[in-house]
Amino acid sequence: MTSTSPAPTTGGRWLVGAAIVLLALNLRVAVGSIGVVLESVRDDLGMTTTVGGVLTTLPVICFAVFGVGSAGSVRRIGLHRAAALVLVLIAVGLALRSVVDDGGLFLLCSVVALAGAAVGNVILPPLVKAHFPDKIPLMSSLYGASLMAGASTASITTVPLSDAFGGWRAGIGLWAALAAVALVPWLVMLRRDVHEGPVDSERLSMRAVSRSPVAWAMLLVFAAQSAGAYAQFGWFAEILGDAGVSSAYAGALLGLLSGVGIPLTLGLPWLIARVGDRPYLPWAFSAVTIAGWLGLLVAPATTPWMWALLLGLGGGSFTWTLTMIARRTRTTAGTATLSVTTQGIGYLIAGIGPFGVGALHDLTGSWTVPLVALIVVSAFIAVFGTIVARPVMLEDTLGPRD
Repeated sequence: MTSTSPAPTTGGRWLVGAAIVLLALNLRVAVGSIGVVLESVRDDLGMTTTVGGVLTTLPVICFAVFGVGSAGSVRRIGLHRAAALVLVLIAVGLALRSVVDDGGLFLLCSVVALAGAAVGNVILPPLVKAHFPDKIPLMSSLYGASLMAGASTASITTVPLSDAFGGWRAGIGLWAALAAVALVPWLVMLRRDVHEGPVDSERLSMRAVSRSPVAWAMLLVFAAQSAGAYAQFGWFAEILGDAGVSSAYAGALLGLLSGVGIPLTLGLPWLIARVGDRPYLPWAFSAVTIAGWLGLLVAPATTPWMWALLLGLGGGSFTWTLTMIARRTRTTAGTATLSVTTQGIGYLIAGIGPFGVGALHDLTGSWTVPLVALIVVSAFIAVFGTIVARPVMLEDTLGPRD
């Protein structure tokens, strides 16, 4: 990568560091704030459960389409301008969807906010590389924890905000203010933008990577984890609500589910160093996720905090998979292409998760079949994670180059 970034001063590094953390804080708010009020939104806007499933599937579709497709535009406009645009899109999308009265328009406004979040996913790593090349692990863990904190906070507080300000519209619309606050430091930094682009060296094509069992295993672990995660964002609170749990408590539990990932993300580098190339971590992530879904299936209202805790611990497979992308590649070209392949195609496959849960619920009239399906999908984390954990490099598994 090449950069035109100016050498930052100490004060400048503090500013951009705070700006990166604030940016990450906004990237899951659109997702975390909707699941806890989804039933009210569907009732007011006349959405069926299947249409609600479309809404819960939008994040993974947008992350795949807008995230992967935005690389060229980001290089042209610069990372700082891209960050500012991300926050504008999030703020506008969140504000508009809180006032519309049509289900289709609500979905469209959600796409606007999620498109911004998708581009934000893409620009976080190069922002850290440009401004903190000497502190990449620290800054990556900080923005990862901030991203999860945004989802957790939105899940916990959206229902109380809705109760305090007169309904779900205010509860989800107020989050636009957080994006507006996060926009301020990026506006200050627009005059000193950073442009990042690929070096003029041989690139590794997605077609070449598609021949690798490492790539397919990585992709399927990511897809299985993401399918379950976005099913949690979209349906966890409603599953508990149908079991008799109050909306406020269900929202708090969804926040717990998201929040568990914060210390886990910060501690994952230490855990990876301890277990090395043994597949203990994907096995553990799979086991606790299966246990969480099984608890929701057989006793959803008995100890719901336990199911939330287990599912949250299982979410550590997300950060583990992203970390393994770099550990299982020898070259920058390999890392970049494996990342695009894993996240782009993985998110598209993962969209089946939240949509399928809603559709199966509509077809069967209960949550039993969807939860059984999620248990099966969670087992894939262990199966394909075992392949990813092996000390085999992507480049060593490729066939003849194109």
